[in-house]
Amino acid sequence: MDATQDVVVWIADNVFSQVPILIGLITLAGLVAQRKAVEDVVGGTLRATVGVVVLLIGIDIFTGGLSSFQEIVSSAVGLDAPSADNTLNDFLAGAGSRVPLVIAFGFLLHLILVRIFPAARYVYLTGHLLFWMSVVVAATLVEAFGEVDAVPLVVVGSVVLACYWTLQPLWIAPLMRRVVGTSDFGLAHTTSVVNLAAGYGAKRLGDPEEHDTEKLKLPRQLSFFKDVTVSTALVIGVIMLVAMVFADHDVVAEQAAAYDESISPWAWGFIAALRFAAGIAILLYGVRMFLAEIVPAFKGISDKIIPNSRPALDVPTIFPKAPTAVMVGFLATTATFLVLMGVFAATGWFVLVPPMIMLFFGGGAAGAFGNAVAGWRGAVFGGVVNGFVLGFGQWIGWQLYSDTAPELATLADADWYAVGWLLMAAGEPLSAMPGGIWVLPAIVLAATVGVLLALGRRERRPTETVDADTAAAEEK
Repeated sequence: MDATQDVVVWIADNVFSQVPILIGLITLAGLVAQRKAVEDVVGGTLRATVGVVVLLIGIDIFTGGLSSFQEIVSSAVGLDAPSADNTLNDFLAGAGSRVPLVIAFGFLLHLILVRIFPAARYVYLTGHLLFWMSVVVAATLVEAFGEVDAVPLVVVGSVVLACYWTLQPLWIAPLMRRVVGTSDFGLAHTTSVVNLAAGYGAKRLGDPEEHDTEKLKLPRQLSFFKDVTVSTALVIGVIMLVAMVFADHDVVAEQAAAYDESISPWAWGFIAALRFAAGIAILLYGVRMFLAEIVPAFKGISDKIIPNSRPALDVPTIFPKAPTAVMVGFLATTATFLVLMGVFAATGWFVLVPPMIMLFFGGGAAGAFGNAVAGWRGAVFGGVVNGFVLGFGQWIGWQLYSDTAPELATLADADWYAVGWLLMAAGEPLSAMPGGIWVLPAIVLAATVGVLLALGRRERRPTETVDADTAAAEEK
């Protein structure tokens, strides 16, 4: 039994949690299933894998800048992060140590659901979020049911996550098609709830053609802002330098010294903005590189292994479609969160921590989805919504996860809150029942199957109607 568990944990740690390897294996399987020539299999697999590595390098570069930005902003507003008796590391060393098993069995069940139900369609391939959502669900189950043994934690967590990974790309699919203009791939990301709010909430705010962020008319002297790399460097540079004016000198000096001990803090601030913009440019190049391989390669998976399936991919895959909207959403969500930081501090409610990585990805994604339905007005709306969700989510979530890993509240995307809080609400009455924890996966799985069956019937209905009309016409 221990040997089997070790194998499962090894696979979870070295395949599911390693995005380049996961994407490379999927591409390899797809190309082999299509019986491509050896040179095409080797070349396509390596290009897809390298593309993901390039994407991750870009993310590492600009998220490093975001981390420094977060420290500077926190110092500028004079707030210290909240403290707690329990930590994420403590949880991962305890009940959270079962997370690799949850990932492995949950992903297997997810593949089974996609294989059995044609309406499921999307295979969830965002590796790092397989891990983080598993942590969220495991912590939520412990908060809701108290001490949970290993078997129920793994089984219940696997079922809940398999259902989430199956349904999440589906509920965002209609809006996703509007953003990227195709249904060749879906979105597998924990910003989906706020993207839904941005897409459907912004519909009446503007016209997607007339107000499209990518078609904004600027004076000739400001036309350089249409280049997202240039505009990113300038905007982030101004924000960084202004924040440094109000931040503690020692904090600024520490961040600059981590980059180069001999550099002036002001020169470092400007270079940090340039590195942020460079990271975005590298990320976008990596996205284009691996999309060019994974989408056609996945046809082999769709034809031979999991019929009619499509890959559901990480949120940066939408950024090349509307890079200006991404920046608008990021700036709107950051401004909203900073205002909430001031409001919360003034009222004494809670000390908010600016989660710059979540502000960028969540705000950028919400900006792109808002832009798809209402142009720049929708992008601003999406960013504002994300800012409110992250601000109030931190405040509420810190208390809800106080006995396990309160830091999850400050690292979260919108789906972390939505899934976690729904599980807690369902777990409260079930925890009072003998064996109540086993009722939870039965409810979640039954609801998921019901949704997939309903979607399948709805998708078949137009085909059946067409076939009936054709038969009637042939009879005549």
